Amino acid sequence: MDQHSALAFNQQQVSDFDRDGYVIVRGLFNQNEIQIVNQVVNADTSIAAAIYGREDQSGSITELALWRDLGDDIFAAIARSARIVESLERVLHGDINFFHAKLTLKRPKVGGAWEWHQDYGYWYRDGFLYPQMASVFLALDPATRENGCLQIIKGSHHIGRIEHGTVAGQVGADTTYVNEALERLPLIHCEMEPGDALFFHSNLLHASAPNTSDLSRNALLCCYSRSDNLSFQPNQNNRTTPIEKLADNGLAKYLNKPIDAQRTFASA
Repeated sequence: MDQHSALAFNQQQVSDFDRDGYVIVRGLFNQNEIQIVNQVVNADTSIAAAIYGREDQSGSITELALWRDLGDDIFAAIARSARIVESLERVLHGDINFFHAKLTLKRPKVGGAWEWHQDYGYWYRDGFLYPQMASVFLALDPATRENGCLQIIKGSHHIGRIEHGTVAGQVGADTTYVNEALERLPLIHCEMEPGDALFFHSNLLHASAPNTSDLSRNALLCCYSRSDNLSFQPNQNNRTTPIEKLADNGLAKYLNKPIDAQRTFASA
């Protein structure tokens, strides 16, 4: 096994995650690492071909590219990095598997909103019995209120799973519960710089506004489940993959390596 990460969560961060449902780590990935990811995102034709859109209630579109395999490229290296994996193992209290990852692309002026939802509101339907799951949102661009940064309701993971249905053309959480949560709990705008990472629980309510700015708001999201929390309805869409952790210095070999030609993107 690779050496442990010097950047893994300390006990205070574990306590913060348990209480609040999220932790933001500033500068988890350095600017050179983020620059390489952005070069791949902007130049790789396989990503461009895999992108599909999700409309919000105004008809604006947020673009996605999603994959479920751990390849041998910079995306997989980030998903496998000890600085992410060991932190999530501490807050989920056990070994974790990779579930899937996706790029979310909000173009300037036209990038759409995401309605309030919980990730477990989706993943519960995939046969995961427990919400021992979490995501890491890695900012590839500055994320601001103007370009649609992620918004979260602090502590809302303690509510438990909320029923999800169609909300403004997307699958979203029951608005009655969302409104009650907004009345009682703090709303946080997660403004971030490239390389900052938001770790959040699968039951944390989150959303984002449209991009009304002249700047893109792109992000890489990596999603995980505890390794003993496997779907009881296994298929190609809900399988998880054991992770061979990559030490903090292990990303260097991927910084000039092209995207894995064998990566398979999911369809819309």
